[in-house]
Amino acid sequence: MESPLLQSPGAVAADAPDQEVAAHYGDPTREQRALEAGTAFVDRSNRGVVRVCGPDRLRWLHSLLSQHLESLKPFEPTEALLLDPKGHIEHHLFVIDDGEATWAHVEPGAAPSLVEFLDRMRFMLRVEVADVSDAYMVVTGPSGAGGLAWPDVAGTATRIVPRGEFPEGLGPAGIWAYEALRIAEHRPRFGRDTDARTIPHEAGYVETAVHLNKGCYRGQETVARVHNLGRPPRRLVFLHLDGSVDRLPAHGDPVEIPGGRTIGFVGSAARHHELGPIALATVKRNVPVDAELLAGGVAAAQEVVVSPDTGANAQIALRRRPAAHG
Repeated sequence: MESPLLQSPGAVAADAPDQEVAAHYGDPTREQRALEAGTAFVDRSNRGVVRVCGPDRLRWLHSLLSQHLESLKPFEPTEALLLDPKGHIEHHLFVIDDGEATWAHVEPGAAPSLVEFLDRMRFMLRVEVADVSDAYMVVTGPSGAGGLAWPDVAGTATRIVPRGEFPEGLGPAGIWAYEALRIAEHRPRFGRDTDARTIPHEAGYVETAVHLNKGCYRGQETVARVHNLGRPPRRLVFLHLDGSVDRLPAHGDPVEIPGGRTIGFVGSAARHHELGPIALATVKRNVPVDAELLAGGVAAAQEVVVSPDTGANAQIALRRRPAAHG
C-alpha cells in the first residue's frame, strides 16, 4: 500500500523492502537531525499490523513465541520472535496489549504469513487473529506517554495509529533517517541484518525478544542449547566504513578479511550525520574482534555488538551507542 506522502514535494521512494514509503524528502542529513530533535516523524506505514483478541490470547501467544507474555501488563511494550523448529527466526514482532487485544507490528509484507501460521495454531482456544494493516499503520516520532507505543531510536517512539493519521505540526523524515539512527544504535532489523539461518543469539535478540526462563515453545531447544552449552556460529558487528569511498556496500555484499576470504555478509548500511558511513554485518564468531574487514569492497573497522563469548551462560555484551536527544 503506497504511502500518500510519496506524492509530497521532494519525496524519493526507498528501495525494497521499503519501496512504498519515502527514502527522503530532499535532505536526508537535515531529516536525521530533525528526527533526533523531536521535530520530525517517519512514515513507516509499509509495516504490517496484526491484532489478536480473545480471553486466551496472552496465554496462547506465550506458548508460541519466545517472550514471556502470559502476564504482560496493558500498554507494556515488548518484542518477541517466532522461531522455526530448528531455532531460526521466522518473524520478529513488536508486541503490546491494550487490555482487550494484543497488537503487533512486523516487517513489510510479513503480516499475511504470520496470521496464516497463527490461525493454524488456534485449535479450540478463544482467540481471533486479523491482519489489520489496511486500517492501521506505523509511524515513528517524538516520544510521549500512552497508546500503542514502543521506545525507539534517538529517544523517539514508534506507534500504531489509524491509517492516514500522520502527526500534525511535524515535518516528515524519510526512512533513510530512521535507518541511519537505528544502525548507529546497533539495533538489528529482521530480514536486513539477518538471513534464513539466523538464530536469536547471533543478532543479540536474546537481550530484547527472548525470555530465557520461560517454558517450551517452538525452537526453544536451540536457544537453550546455545545459552547453556555452546556459542553460536556467527555474531552481529557494527562497521565504521571508509569515508573516502563514494558508495555504501549493498545489502548481502560479502564481508571479507584481507586475502579475500569471505567471513560474513553486509546487512544494513547508511550515512550517519555524525558518524559518516556505517553498517551492520554478520560475521563468523571466531573472526578476531580487531580484524580489519572489507564490506562489499569498502574498508571497515568493526565494533563488537554481540560478544564472541555469547552463549554458554555468558552475558550478552551489547554495546549500544547512547541515543541522542536533540
